[in-house]
Amino acid sequence: MFPKLDPILHSELRLAVMSILAGVDSAEFSYIKKQTGATSGNLSVQIDKLSAAGYISVEKGFKGKMPCTTCKITQSGLTAFENYVNSLKEYLI
Repeated sequence: MFPKLDPILHSELRLAVMSILAGVDSAEFSYIKKQTGATSGNLSVQIDKLSAAGYISVEKGFKGKMPCTTCKITQSGLTAFENYVNSLKEYLI
């Protein structure tokens, strides 16, 4: 029997965000937006969903006079991401 896939991560954009954040200490919203090609509105909604699930932390501040949002994967987010990847591998083997 195949393992159940985490519905929070089983979204193309949320999975892309988690993939980016799993490989860095933190990333700014603008960087994630550029890497994913998402619109600001859609990315913002998906980041809110990941944050509500406890998978990422979001820090809002300023870089000079410009607003700056920085995202970081949490330990539970990293664990969920690793479990998702391992479960997905079982579908492919």
